[in-house]
Amino acid sequence: MPQLTKVLIANRGEIAVRVARACADAGIASVAVYADDDRNALHVRVADEAYSLGGVTAAETYLDMHKLISVAHRAGADAVHPGYGFLSESAGFAQAVIDAGLTWIGPSPSAIRTLGDKVSARHVAAKVGAPLAAGTSDPVANAEEIEAFADAHGLPIVIKAAFGGGGRGLKVVERREDIPELFDLAVREATADFGRGECFVEQYLDRPRHVETQCLADSHGNVVVVSTRDCSLQRRHQKLVEEAPAPFITKKQHDELVRASKAILREAGYVGAGTCEFLLTRDGTISFLEVNTRLQVEHPVSEEVCGIDLVREQFRIAAGEELGYTSVELSGHAFEFRLYAEDPVNFVPTPGTMTTLRLPGGPGVRLDFGYEPGDTMPSMFDSMIGKVIVWGIDRTEALARARRALAEILVVGVPTGLPFHRAVIKAPDFIAEDGHFGVHTRWIDTDFAETLQSLSGGDPAADATDVSASQMGRVVVEVGGKRLEIAIPANLGALFPPRGATPVAPRPRRTPSAQAAPKKGAGTVTAPMQGVVVKVAAETGSTVAEGDLIVVIEAMKMEQSIYAPNAGTIAGLTLEPGDRVTSGQTICTVK
Repeated sequence: MPQLTKVLIANRGEIAVRVARACADAGIASVAVYADDDRNALHVRVADEAYSLGGVTAAETYLDMHKLISVAHRAGADAVHPGYGFLSESAGFAQAVIDAGLTWIGPSPSAIRTLGDKVSARHVAAKVGAPLAAGTSDPVANAEEIEAFADAHGLPIVIKAAFGGGGRGLKVVERREDIPELFDLAVREATADFGRGECFVEQYLDRPRHVETQCLADSHGNVVVVSTRDCSLQRRHQKLVEEAPAPFITKKQHDELVRASKAILREAGYVGAGTCEFLLTRDGTISFLEVNTRLQVEHPVSEEVCGIDLVREQFRIAAGEELGYTSVELSGHAFEFRLYAEDPVNFVPTPGTMTTLRLPGGPGVRLDFGYEPGDTMPSMFDSMIGKVIVWGIDRTEALARARRALAEILVVGVPTGLPFHRAVIKAPDFIAEDGHFGVHTRWIDTDFAETLQSLSGGDPAADATDVSASQMGRVVVEVGGKRLEIAIPANLGALFPPRGATPVAPRPRRTPSAQAAPKKGAGTVTAPMQGVVVKVAAETGSTVAEGDLIVVIEAMKMEQSIYAPNAGTIAGLTLEPGDRVTSGQTICTVK
């Protein structure tokens, strides 16, 4: 069996930091890799060694398997850990690592192909009797096939990238006329992120919960379900809050989740850490969703309730060791809050430099972060700053600790989702004191929408009075003997100049809409964020109607479609796919 001595971490950010720390705990040397903008990133500093991948984009760096394997040989690594995202679910990369004489810390290429392809995963699930919603048995060839499925099964439906994950290449269709555009978007996202554009279609279940099982399987035939999780709090199919074990499920539902998960992984010959995902409807129906053939972002909540280091278990499994247990006894309850650099209302990514990052501590609080104060988050990659994981003896205590921990956090320099998290943990549907857990996968966009819009003022501790957080200063004053800490603009003197000086008008606050579209009637189309143009749907001289798509911009793995603010003729549109834009940059005018 292979003995791991040095692991190349084919990833970046907080998961690369997480794996490097697990390597240190296990007495294994770690090797980091980095894109140009990540030269001074935390994961580079935490690892024992670090090597440049010589590039800026994901395609030039973390998705270039030849560069990664070359670095592994150069550094003398004997194994590769892919983290999550990027090439973590690429059967081709797994095979290339094995062919290079290195140990792949993950499932076999054949298991990745079988379960990473959502269509063949459905075939496996059907074979072992796992519950399934209606869907196409094979990838669809065109939008017409999707329209035929919608006519047969009704709307809403969901278009899914067969080789996707993390919400990329996934589009919910509620209107038949949107099918061609959403199919095109799903294919483009899937191709860009996973190198494969095949998509299939399923019925979209109404207001379901998202529940899943964290599994481990060794090469000796043992499959263990470590814990269940609930990941229903999502925006754009990206999870924001997760918890373990999944609350408010019956023993019968729990047993079926465990049974189906073990059967699917055994049928696929799975070895390694993996997650089986399901939807749970309000009437108690369970439907298999997919298998993530990698470590999940939310794995820490399972670790906190089971007491097992899942990354070190990955090392043991890759080295051929037997798990040594068939079940896991859980203790307490845990939540994970993903902290992204983004607008807390419409979740538009906001890359920038964090001038201040104050994190919580105390009993039951764990921090998995990929950045430190002063770090700049590149616009080319995911917008997640880090994760706050909170444990309690039960769900009530964990919620109380979560409120305390989230209240202690201060981020200055970039807007974050903190206002959202602080509001969510006070929401009756989420707290469920009456035993009614009202959260579902679209809850944020529906039941929580009004509360979400009320957060448009942002976090007063990090952003105030029409001035960006990076321009804020903090002053301590005493009022009636009571200490108060106040955030004020650093350029306060410029806002209120001395007599005779020319005043400087403060910039008006902009709150982007949920569709990232410019204000109606404005005529001028501007970029709502910094990013890269991935699609240009119009051209100078063309005629558009109000609401027609003009360009699509991507930043931090999230696409934003920019639409015409009014009917008219496009002028001044010179952008092409691959061009970079800055926030507020004029894209064109619609005359």
